[in-house]
Amino acid sequence: MYDCSVVIRCCNEEKHIGRLLTGIKEQTVRNVQVIIVDSGSTDHTLEIASKHPTEILSIRPKEFSFGRSLNLGCRNARSPFIVMASAHVYPVYNTWLEMLLAPLSQKEIALAYGKQRGDETTQYSERQVFAKWFPEQSNRNQEHPFCNNANAAIRRELWEKMPYDETLTGLEDLDWAQRAIRSGYRLAYRAEAEVIHIHNETPSRIYNRYRREAIAFKRIFPNERFRFGSFLNLLSRNILSDYYHASHDHCLRKNVLLIPLFRLMQFWGTYRGSVQSRPLDNKLRQTFYYPRGLKRQDHDVPTLSNGSPIDYASKTSEEEIVG
Repeated sequence: MYDCSVVIRCCNEEKHIGRLLTGIKEQTVRNVQVIIVDSGSTDHTLEIASKHPTEILSIRPKEFSFGRSLNLGCRNARSPFIVMASAHVYPVYNTWLEMLLAPLSQKEIALAYGKQRGDETTQYSERQVFAKWFPEQSNRNQEHPFCNNANAAIRRELWEKMPYDETLTGLEDLDWAQRAIRSGYRLAYRAEAEVIHIHNETPSRIYNRYRREAIAFKRIFPNERFRFGSFLNLLSRNILSDYYHASHDHCLRKNVLLIPLFRLMQFWGTYRGSVQSRPLDNKLRQTFYYPRGLKRQDHDVPTLSNGSPIDYASKTSEEEIVG
């Protein structure tokens, strides 16, 4: 029996997966089962993963869905607690798993998710999304279903009763959390369980990501609608908010064109993927779409933790991290 099982979905992640696996070995939670679910990597991802104590599972690319790959990993988990991590995240502190798993000691908590921040390659608008979605303050009694499986933990016994929906094009985490809440459970957000999420995408990939998530969103919430007016309203509001924060962060000049491009791809993708019946008006919409607001905070400063920062440069060679 392991203290926790970590399920990592990946495909061609040679640049990042070594750093994540190194970070897992440095955790205060020592007895960890690491499960790699690979969907057709053609680079050095699996070679790097094989240098670490991992169990490697494969799923054919034509059979891939986010929910199906997670279900495969969860079926092979041999711990009461399952952690989901994107292959392109890595923990900041050696207490990451400890902080993420702590809320699950309460039976009424079905899922816990942690803070995410970008690195130096992350687009400024993506940083604002992270700051809005993952605030500096923890919430140990969350009653709405927002969460993110790039950095989350669930109970295996609940997954056995409610496996992930394998037909969704994204947001399988949101769908699972909503079903858990309907069953009487709650969620917890732990800012102390912090990871760096490397999400450096081209404009077309940003568009495709938000489009497929909007398609999934309309499946999960069939009565909701994202109107063209919502597209124009949220596009302009988020651009202005990003400009405000970039100005205060003294980086507006270099982001003056990147900000509207990112937001255009985000909300045009959302609009194109949405065929719904009425505009959203709830906390979930506020979390997903609305800008960060004008309250300032040091959103790129790591959350204070009782753990120690992981020194990746000294723990593993560059060849092992990057492949």
